[in-house]
This record gives sequence, C-alpha cells and structure tokens, in this order.
Amino acid sequence: MSLAQKMPRHRKLRRCQAGFSLLEVLVAFSIMMLSLGALYQAAGGSVRNLATSERQTHAILLAESLLSLHQAVPPGGLSASGSSGRGFEWGLSAVPAVGAQADPDGASWPLYRLDVEVAWQDGDRRRRYALATLLPEAVPKRARQ
Repeated sequence: MSLAQKMPRHRKLRRCQAGFSLLEVLVAFSIMMLSLGALYQAAGGSVRNLATSERQTHAILLAESLLSLHQAVPPGGLSASGSSGRGFEWGLSAVPAVGAQADPDGASWPLYRLDVEVAWQDGDRRRRYALATLLPEAVPKRARQ
C-alpha cells in the first residue's frame, strides 16, 4: 500500500487546498489598489477644497473689513484700490445711488452705492467676490454745528 493510499481522505483535501493560488493573490491586490486609488483621490480632493474654501473666506473677510471702514461717503464719491500680501487685489468705489428718495420733510439725504470687489488667482482660475451697500453722504464738519 502506498503512502497516498494510507492517508485519510480529509488530509488529502487539506493538503491540496493549503494556500491561495497566484491568480487569487493578483485579483486581491488589484482590488486593493483600486480601492486605495479611490481613497487617495477623495482625500486629495478634500485638501484642494479646503484650500479653496480658506482663500474664499479670506476674500470675504477682506471685503467686509473694507466696507466696515466707511460709515459715510465723502461728497463727490470715493475710489480706492490696493492689494494684500497674500495675493488678493481689491477695489472700492462709491457713486451716487440711482433713485435715492428725499425725506418726508422734503430734505434730501444723498445716498451712495459703495461697491467692494476682491479678486485672487486660484490655480488656473481667476476668482472674485463682490459686496455692495448704500451709505449716506458725509456731513461736512462745519454743517454739523
């Protein structure tokens, strides 16, 4: 009787199925690599979106800060521009508002439309953020007395 005949049947089966075939290992690695590639791409997109969001938030805060510097507009309007150290360019302009109403007493209170625009480069795209508000004309100091 040979050694193969002396072995119980369940030992023969276990001996033949002890491990993975090369094809099974290759398929498992392929699935793992596709999954990791999708995961890395999603993580990279999140980082890019975070950077874009941070720059947009900075632009919004800059525009709101520029608006808050002015409580009234000098007679004749206002125009200014500049840039920040982080690559943001801004422009500020005030022009008489169209359709400004007179007070019920008949007195006129000139209103100006104050526009602020902040622009920046985001990769290969030029982005901008704009705000506008209405402000009264500044009363000259001698007229206040």
